[in-house]
Amino acid sequence: MSVTAEAVLPVAARARRRVSFRAVFGLSVLLVIGGAAVFAPQLAPWDPARQMLTKRLRPPMWQERGLREHPLGTDHLGRDILSRILHGGRISLGVGLTAVTLSALIGVTLGLLAGFFGGRADALIMRVVDVFLAIPYILLAMGVVFALGPSLLNVILVMAVTRWVQFARIVRADVLSIREREFVAGARARGNRALRLLLRHVLPNALTPIIVVATLELAFMIIYESALSFLGLGVQPPTPTWGWMLSDGRNYVATAWWLATFPGLAIMLTVLAVNLLGDWLRDTLDPRLKV
Repeated sequence: MSVTAEAVLPVAARARRRVSFRAVFGLSVLLVIGGAAVFAPQLAPWDPARQMLTKRLRPPMWQERGLREHPLGTDHLGRDILSRILHGGRISLGVGLTAVTLSALIGVTLGLLAGFFGGRADALIMRVVDVFLAIPYILLAMGVVFALGPSLLNVILVMAVTRWVQFARIVRADVLSIREREFVAGARARGNRALRLLLRHVLPNALTPIIVVATLELAFMIIYESALSFLGLGVQPPTPTWGWMLSDGRNYVATAWWLATFPGLAIMLTVLAVNLLGDWLRDTLDPRLKV
């Protein structure tokens, strides 16, 4: 039985609506979480480091013994959970964005050089990439943090250094195809130098996979930072992070479920929103998926 254009059009329209919903939902959640993190000092009802031992382990306000001034409850030191989640978002999102930016700068630069020049430069860079891929990233990160010591700057550097290979591999593969196209050959014939070719003609045509990978890597970086903080290798107390809050709450799961649940939900919603936005960008920007 043949399929008519009229039968195909509603399906395509429904697919576009689904994509639009994913994009709107992901972007809306990110804007809310990002805005709450940026304006945390104004929105947080309490100082996130303030200890009130007389109010320790108070449940959320809708439960018995809950307090209205602590909507999401307090932890084992009487610190307000809502305030710590808001301020923790500043660290988790800030570290993720900074680490993605640094890893993209390193990976894109090396990927451009490897793909455009080829030869020994390509072989050397790809062998370095193979070495990094052969080492589990979490073990590499733990070793570097143990050597340098846990701090905000060291965590960002470790995350960037262990994840640049994702950008390098994808950019190199795209540049290998772009450098053989007619417009690059024409620009080379007009006497353009290699640096101008890279920045003016090759890089703009490789931005699509870079944007998609950067969006998806942001979700990974948030989990990465939370994992390091959970293991005690991330940003150190008293600075609140979502990973540290999970680590603090694991000993109270049976008696104070809110200590680990609410930071876990914050991580889950943020990562889900970033992944939905990244999937939409991939579907929108990759022409191969529109065939």
